[in-house]
Amino acid sequence: MNPVLHGLAANPSLPPQAVDRLIALADDDLADILACRPDLGRDRAVTLAARVGDSTVRLAYEGRLTAADIDPVTHPQAALALLDRRAGRPEWARFFAADPDGERRTKLAACPGLPPDVVERLAADPDVHVVAELAWWATPAVAARLAQHPHAEVRRAVAANEATPAGTLAALITGAGLPPALHCLVCDREEVPFTHDPHCPRPDCDLLPGASCDGSHESVTHDTGLAALQNPATPTGAAVHFAEHPSLLLRRALAARPDLPPAVCRRLAADPVPGVRADLAANPAIDDDLIRVLAQDRDPDVRRGLAYHPRVPLDVLTHLAGTTKTGETPLPRIASASATETEELARSRHPAVRMLVARRRDLPAGVRDVLAADPDAKVVKSIAPHPGLSAAQLRSMADRHGIRVLAKVAANPDAPPELLEELALHDPPTQKALREIAQHPRATAPALLACLENGRARPVAARHPALPPAVIVGLLVASDPQVAEAAAANPSLPPQVMLELVPQRRRLGRDQESSQLGRYG
Repeated sequence: MNPVLHGLAANPSLPPQAVDRLIALADDDLADILACRPDLGRDRAVTLAARVGDSTVRLAYEGRLTAADIDPVTHPQAALALLDRRAGRPEWARFFAADPDGERRTKLAACPGLPPDVVERLAADPDVHVVAELAWWATPAVAARLAQHPHAEVRRAVAANEATPAGTLAALITGAGLPPALHCLVCDREEVPFTHDPHCPRPDCDLLPGASCDGSHESVTHDTGLAALQNPATPTGAAVHFAEHPSLLLRRALAARPDLPPAVCRRLAADPVPGVRADLAANPAIDDDLIRVLAQDRDPDVRRGLAYHPRVPLDVLTHLAGTTKTGETPLPRIASASATETEELARSRHPAVRMLVARRRDLPAGVRDVLAADPDAKVVKSIAPHPGLSAAQLRSMADRHGIRVLAKVAANPDAPPELLEELALHDPPTQKALREIAQHPRATAPALLACLENGRARPVAARHPALPPAVIVGLLVASDPQVAEAAAANPSLPPQVMLELVPQRRRLGRDQESSQLGRYG
């Protein structure tokens, strides 16, 4: 890997002549970056594809190549990529449906809009992986038919397909109306009963850890139920079949479904496993009475789940706020609070409640300003990135609370350049603040120079266009490849340097390159 060339390939200001030079010496990694350039164009894409054959797949997915540019015989993966984008030719689908390579047929089976005759051929494919892949994406009629496939792996894929008819999904859970499955991946290979060792020493074995079959294909049957429970198209009446199931995974999947009837919610609220109760707690299906029951749960995951419930009463949320860690994302109930509720929450006597409100980024100016003047550092830390705060307010936050809030103050989109400079030079240095400053659009050269002194912020700052060109050039020979790549990707790197870097990288050693680059410093 050549970090400078990789950075140049991603540089939005790279001169066209330099793009051509990079294409001429591209390897697989470099071609992958060049293929994503918005200014590549079809002619350069064709040239790059001829230079690096493996780049055709990325070029196809990026829309740089068309069907006229691809030969499915010489570049089958690129042709499959175009079929996946609905940009290939129907005859290609028929060509790949007969391909002896099972992986290509599997890839074809996932492509949308296949001709009906190709779908029929894939549905009858002797490789179960091909049929299962088709089942994941099949139309309702084809999915309903594949639910009767003799292989349980295909049925599991049908259960995950959201286009599968509700009646078919119910049948997959109960078995009613379907012939029994005759095979699974376990009994295809092993004499039953068999349970796959989670620490299987065989290097060529691809069975999942713990996969088992005693003749009933139990592990894939379990996974079929899990897929059906996670499928929103599965009817409620069939899903509740798992309320008493011994499998924790199945009960958790059921507890997360938003269509649960009250009786099932009450049953799951008494589940002995906290994970089930936690998933239920965040479920909008539960009512206020059950919310208040779960609010008394001693498990922190249950209380955390309840805090994310979209309709949790504010008095319950206030109770939870002081004892429950909820991260930095605004909670759904806080985000939907009315103007009156928001004002009341912002004036709560509990700092943890005020902190929840402060995480919003759409607060009325009056509420925002009240929280900006809050005496509690955690509240100020939460409100500091809110748009619209003045330089005086941000500086006051930094002065009052110091390093506890500096990173969040630096993250404010309206932080003025002079304040960013002050924060960058703060003693002692604050690593998180330096990283925020290093990527801030308003950061100035003096602030960025300070960021370059920090190992974590240095690669971020090296890419900032406000760095002086001479500094950027000096970073090209940094010992840290991340820094060198970031500097090469900096749009403020002088165009002439970009042009000279490409041939230098081709014919000079590292020491010679350093000498050449030094004259730009």
